[in-house]
Amino acid sequence: MSQSDHHSGDAEGTRRDFLYYATAGAGVVVTGAAVWPLINQMNPSADVQALSSIFVDISAVEVGTQLTVKWLGKPVFIRRRSTEEIEKARAVALADLADPLAENANKPGADASDVNRTLDEAGEWLVMMGVCTHLGCVPLGDGAGDFGGWFCPCHGSHYDGAGRIRKGPAPRNLPVPVAAFQDDSTIKLG
Repeated sequence: MSQSDHHSGDAEGTRRDFLYYATAGAGVVVTGAAVWPLINQMNPSADVQALSSIFVDISAVEVGTQLTVKWLGKPVFIRRRSTEEIEKARAVALADLADPLAENANKPGADASDVNRTLDEAGEWLVMMGVCTHLGCVPLGDGAGDFGGWFCPCHGSHYDGAGRIRKGPAPRNLPVPVAAFQDDSTIKLG
């Protein structure tokens, strides 16, 4: 084999390699362009993103009453508890609870003691998703049920004054969403 034949073979290999890489690169770009709209359509729509955080005015909520707001299509209970309600909820032993976890997005992994479920250290403000953890019903509030908290009449789940499951088929405490005080009269959800 002459030296010119050897160089001609190298040149062919180089050209062939280039064509393989160029074709593969074009295939990746075309595939990405075709797949991107399918992936992008799974992102939340603009109206859902706009509602991912809301501000709630709590200035009119009296002690011992509850405000229910709709957030992300679900009810959220915002309760301003009385001193008696706080004392009763804080007197419950952790061993008496069916769900030992706080289910609080603000305090992941915390135990279900009352102080780990409230928005403030004093325990006056309790913010929870108003959806029964059994089958998604909306529990009745204002001291309903056997434990003076919330009661789901659909299947008989009883929650105490801190939203912890105490009796019935519900497996978990009512979840506490991400929430924080913006000022003395406003809570931000999300």
